[in-house]
Amino acid sequence: MEAIPSLDELLSKLVTIGGSDLHLKVGSPPAYRIDGVLHLAELQPLTAEHTSELLDRLLPEHLKESADQETDFDFAYGRSGLGRFRVNSYRQRGSVNIVVRAVAPSSQTFVELGLPETIANVCDEPDGLILVTGPTGSGKTTTCAAMIDHINTTRRANIITIEDPIEVLHKDKRSIVSQREVGVDTESFAAGMRSILRQDPNVIYVGELRHPDALEAALIAAETGHLVISTMYTIDAVETVHRILDTYPPYQQRRVRQMLGTSLRGVISQRLLPRNEGQGRVPAVEIMVGTEGIRERLVDPEKMGELFEQIAEGAFYGMQTFDQAITARYDAGEVSFSDALMHVTSPRDFKIATGVMTGAPPSAPT
Repeated sequence: MEAIPSLDELLSKLVTIGGSDLHLKVGSPPAYRIDGVLHLAELQPLTAEHTSELLDRLLPEHLKESADQETDFDFAYGRSGLGRFRVNSYRQRGSVNIVVRAVAPSSQTFVELGLPETIANVCDEPDGLILVTGPTGSGKTTTCAAMIDHINTTRRANIITIEDPIEVLHKDKRSIVSQREVGVDTESFAAGMRSILRQDPNVIYVGELRHPDALEAALIAAETGHLVISTMYTIDAVETVHRILDTYPPYQQRRVRQMLGTSLRGVISQRLLPRNEGQGRVPAVEIMVGTEGIRERLVDPEKMGELFEQIAEGAFYGMQTFDQAITARYDAGEVSFSDALMHVTSPRDFKIATGVMTGAPPSAPT
């Protein structure tokens, strides 16, 4: 086994091989996540001294003061010639483990990311709430960066972000962009949102809406003439709406339904699927657009069960379900039958849509 390389060498390899994450765990060699799969490097296992030293190299000065008391850290790290990284450190049985995620060096366009053009149309709305959802590692941050860059490129606006940490840096184009980091520039997402309306924003990006205070502030900002973009850890549009409603007690849900009906412009939910016979992954995206039909079902609890049907039948407005998105990827030959079947919500409907109900899986269409 080879000796452990330097921090710069580990990060350089992560970037060179196109990996998304570097795992540094005591007792195991460094591991790289490539296209969603973890690969152990042929290196010596890391010791507690190794990981502590690496964390000391990575940790920003403003966090070093609390390194003896705190056990978990989440921060951004930039290195000239290598790029930017999101770093999370945590303790396991008293030793430090580290996960480093590579961040795209700059914003990519919707076309470069393989995202539907409907997302650009939603971003062109002057106000309202746009939510990008999905599990960890589904590309939410990258999609949000593309949305901010699209607005920055196409309109004159004051864009203010609240992030934890700041990952993609945005230069002023037609807009001006101010990026605030939780723990450095503001105490929390909720604290940042409480003061943001006094900063004359047109567009607000909030890294995530986990806490009721931040969610409430985002809904109010969206309802009062601002375009608000944020993320949630929900799997699809229908679950996203239920998660928001469940944040509030029953006696407040009628008010929240009205706010969603007025302000929700779109829910973009993502999954990443392995690319067929090649490196990389492709996004499958469910899109719900705030049409009149969607608004009617958001406001009326008795019609909530019809949301999915509205999405499935809303192709004219650019809407699509996950299964429709995955089927389109399969029909284009971008994902294999087995991977598509693994990720669709209804395998039976997928088999019907692709003309396969029995027998061996077909080869990808040409």
